[in-house]
Amino acid sequence: MQIASLGVAGVAVAGLLSGCGGSDSDSAGQVSATPPSPPPAAAPPEQPAPGAGAGNAQVTAPGTSLKIGQRAVVPLKRASTTGTLGITVTAIEPGDQAAFTQQFGSRGQGMTPYYIRYTVTNVGGTDLSRTTAPLLNAVGPNGGSTGATVIFTGALPGCERGRPDASFASAGATYQHCRLQVARQGVPVTGAEYDDREGGYNDGPLVWTR
Repeated sequence: MQIASLGVAGVAVAGLLSGCGGSDSDSAGQVSATPPSPPPAAAPPEQPAPGAGAGNAQVTAPGTSLKIGQRAVVPLKRASTTGTLGITVTAIEPGDQAAFTQQFGSRGQGMTPYYIRYTVTNVGGTDLSRTTAPLLNAVGPNGGSTGATVIFTGALPGCERGRPDASFASAGATYQHCRLQVARQGVPVTGAEYDDREGGYNDGPLVWTR
């Protein structure tokens, strides 16, 4: 298992109310009965509270398998901040070995760097400008371990970490993120997983594969 790093919809039913009425007629010369009032308008559907739903997107169930380029929608809760995020893995690729060795020295001996690139989208529309990027981890063949026993954090040239800015406070806002991961030499990285506790993904990770 990859060493984990640190690291929403209510359904409302509107009833259609209808009324019907008629008129009575008495003997000639009498006034017709007052026409019935029109039926009341149907109540509008209840809308989910900000941050409580995923807009038009349904939250992705734990344990879902996806392909590169497919988006998952997940709930977010960090302290008092709640919302809904979209995560789209766009690439899983070998990193710059020379730059990795230069930065980590002997600690990186026998390890191969990989870059996990993904797009983060504000789906729910709440202000998420002060959050951090969701964390994805590399996985080996058949969802197994990459063989890495040390956590490497930081950025390398060509794999900079993305951060939300003030614009990440409305639905549709996006930013790009790259996460450095490593695997023991000879162990290929075949996928990336999201295993955050919020939403139950720690028991059923979302996994992207090529």
